[in-house]
Amino acid sequence: MSARLATAASPRPLPPVAAEVDAALIELDAGLDWLIALTPLGTDALWDDFEASGRTRVAPLRYADPPAGLEVMRERLLALPIGDIESPLLAGVLGEKQRELARMIELVRLRGTDGFVGASIDLFGGVEAGLLAVAREILAGVGDGEPLEADTGVDAVVAAIEDEVAWYRERAPGFSLDVVVDADIGSLMMVSHGRLYLDARLRLPRARLQPLVQHEVGTHVLTRHNGLQQPLRQLSVGLAHYDPLQEGLGVLAEFLAGYLPGERLRVLAARVVAADMAIHGEDIPAIFACLHDTHAFSTADAFDIAVRACRGGGLTKDAVYLRGLRDLLEHLRAGGSFELLFAGKFALDHLVVLEQLADAGWVVAPALLPRYASAEGFEQSLERCRGTALEALHHAHPPSLPMQDPTP
Repeated sequence: MSARLATAASPRPLPPVAAEVDAALIELDAGLDWLIALTPLGTDALWDDFEASGRTRVAPLRYADPPAGLEVMRERLLALPIGDIESPLLAGVLGEKQRELARMIELVRLRGTDGFVGASIDLFGGVEAGLLAVAREILAGVGDGEPLEADTGVDAVVAAIEDEVAWYRERAPGFSLDVVVDADIGSLMMVSHGRLYLDARLRLPRARLQPLVQHEVGTHVLTRHNGLQQPLRQLSVGLAHYDPLQEGLGVLAEFLAGYLPGERLRVLAARVVAADMAIHGEDIPAIFACLHDTHAFSTADAFDIAVRACRGGGLTKDAVYLRGLRDLLEHLRAGGSFELLFAGKFALDHLVVLEQLADAGWVVAPALLPRYASAEGFEQSLERCRGTALEALHHAHPPSLPMQDPTP
């Protein structure tokens, strides 16, 4: 943990205008569930139509209605008194979030139009040449892990999540999580605004259960809880550009929880390739063919990745998983703190700002650390990650069998 953060001034409330803006931004963020707004409906029927066409065409993606009152939301957002915030430091952080929310509103507004890809790149970035090269290297050089039966259904997943929440609640009675089981969420698991959505038809190998729970609960839900304990509550929903670090931590949690198979790393790489193809105007059939025919992905994985890349008209968010993992490993390799990263939701670039906020008493050390960090052998595993190349961060076997040493 950063010494400066651990020994910072005692927590103190934000000054009045900053507190008002902080609360308003959180409320506006909660009203703009952009991820749900960009999640396609009826993906099973979409696959059936695609298969019936000889895998040559796909019906237009359908979505739930966008949040009501987007223009009113935008006007309220832009009217916030950022310029009146008492601290230039807080004004910078909250103003940055204001601008990001304005771009999110624009992203939802442009769903299904020619302007969507540009809005997505503005918000999440595109696919830089270096990241695309790493993704292609992984696809060429990383093989799948040991074949495992998908023997675990949604009821067992819910039970594991409830056990996880109970563990945290013993240490922090205010820890909470709503779990929603839905047959049409377009993803196996997804956390959005404090809710964990599970596909009702979810099935996965038992060896992947805890790693995925640690990704969703031990990263996304935990950092939200820790952010809610901060004087700067914006850390509960995320400072601007927090996604890469969140997803990088989530994937690292899968490795540290004991089982990150090669195919998982390949999926993250494929998402980068698919995002790049979507940026350049390729459609779902073309992306599917690239992943299935060229890179040997299963029909289910290839179709899922292709649909995700084409959400809204070309959503580049999926590139942040591999980018975030790459940047996180570089941070750890340079001796960076692991524990500090759980103080809330923020970008790696915010670490210096967080220390300044901590010196002022507006950010404190994380209230909780992930459950897997208390497991025997965790420190050795973390230290191994500090010396592991991105393309080597995977296991050949689940933990019940001899595991490949990922250290290059």
